[in-house]
Amino acid sequence: MAEGAPHLDEVLRTGPFHVALRAAISVRGLPLHRVRHHLAAQGVTIGVTSLSYWQQGARRPQHPESLRAVRALEQVLRLPADSLLRLLTREGDAVAERPATRSYRSLLEVSGPLEILLGELDLPLDGGLHTVGHHERVRIGAGRELLGRDSQHVVRAHRDGVDRYVAIHHGDPGCAPERVRVHALENCRTGRLRWHRASGVMIAELLFDARLRAGDTYVFQYAFEDGTGGPSTEYVRGFSFSGGQYVLQVRFADAALPVRCRRFTRRSATAPRGAVQDLTPSGRHRSVHLVEPRVRTGLVGISWDWG
Repeated sequence: MAEGAPHLDEVLRTGPFHVALRAAISVRGLPLHRVRHHLAAQGVTIGVTSLSYWQQGARRPQHPESLRAVRALEQVLRLPADSLLRLLTREGDAVAERPATRSYRSLLEVSGPLEILLGELDLPLDGGLHTVGHHERVRIGAGRELLGRDSQHVVRAHRDGVDRYVAIHHGDPGCAPERVRVHALENCRTGRLRWHRASGVMIAELLFDARLRAGDTYVFQYAFEDGTGGPSTEYVRGFSFSGGQYVLQVRFADAALPVRCRRFTRRSATAPRGAVQDLTPSGRHRSVHLVEPRVRTGLVGISWDWG
């Protein structure tokens, strides 16, 4: 029996998946580029970066092509059939049973395009982070358009190896997401960008300056410049996890002041608005805001009427 095999047998029974995968690769004695080569010989294309993320626990394979790669990995690494897949299934069930969560599908009308974009980057919907605090500032231009928004975000990792955040931008009707600009302002840098033209959705990968361990907190800041869509009438933020503070501020140009503003919540993208409350813009700053000391799963936002 190869050195390290008893440990491998144990982690194949107990998991987690990333530890078992790392142990199997170590026992087999293959560098990742050789693993990738063996997979390619079986007709499976997977990047070294993705393999590295899988064995670090920074990503979990979950899309059909990724699961096909895991099945091929079991053969390349000479593991019992379904040993890695069984760990993934068990851990996926545990995630599904986690309390106080809600799927993106229930929160976003554009969940289909979003899942496609995340699939292209082999990114999970749950990025391993919970929000501790989020201050978001939205700017509405003189043409009533969404000029842009910037976010200061405080997050806490709930698993080891997290080194990035995926920011989602959903423009107003007419938005050209390929023309939207992303700026990494503090403690992060811009990674890969993808967009879905028909739905006006862009996702931006923001890479951290450190790899987080479970329980670590991190502060970063980023911004989207838009200005490509038609008249804007609301801004909404969805939360799939409860907890954390959220502050939303919407500032209007002097030449485009709404006649009425309201705060509202929704349990899902298709649910009616609830907890509606009028907001009065402040005088010289031409802005309204809301504060959620502890967010609940669902959506919260501000809408406005133009005269």
